Amino acid sequence: MKLFNNAKLTGAIALSLGLGLAGCAGMPDNPSLYSVKQPVVERTNYTLDVDTTGSGLSISEQQRLNGWFETMDLRYGDRISIENPGSNPAVTNAVNELAGRYGLIVSGTAPTTAGVLQPGQARIVITRSDAYVPGCPDWSAKSDANYTNGLSTNYGCANNSNLAAMVANPEDLLEGQTGNSETVVATGNRAIETYREATPTGAAGLQNPRGGGN
Repeated sequence: MKLFNNAKLTGAIALSLGLGLAGCAGMPDNPSLYSVKQPVVERTNYTLDVDTTGSGLSISEQQRLNGWFETMDLRYGDRISIENPGSNPAVTNAVNELAGRYGLIVSGTAPTTAGVLQPGQARIVITRSDAYVPGCPDWSAKSDANYTNGLSTNYGCANNSNLAAMVANPEDLLEGQTGNSETVVATGNRAIETYREATPTGAAGLQNPRGGGN
């Protein structure tokens, strides 16, 4: 008959339990079908104070503003607004004309920004949004055990990171685009009707080749 040392047996059991618990620490813990890592949209406001006149903006101020737009690489997705204490429509028109060269228009109310405007000044604000997915990639769950059948901690990182990098307007990740409820069936059918009513390219017959040859 063999006798077991209780102290050694207890130590072996405790060691095996400890290793098992240590392996569970790196298991995935997301039992849903949704990725934990989601895109985050951050907004940044850039400002430029310009001197105004009764007729809007002087030529030199228009040149300075246009140079600022070029430096900021104004693009789709940027929102331009004006803090115009004098409520002079000529200022808005001048800024609209310059912004139109970049395919943008002045819209909405200017957000609150730091600093006080001096009399006769207006503040041009560019609101730019950027999207990214924090914490990606995430390979922290390294355990082969998956008792909860959870998703990997890196699940969704590739798709969401690519979406955040490629979306033209990051604001669309928050609200999306809204329609104007107008029916556009007639406009859509116009291209189809033009294609159907077009004369086939071979209707006039084959052209006679000029000259000889094979």
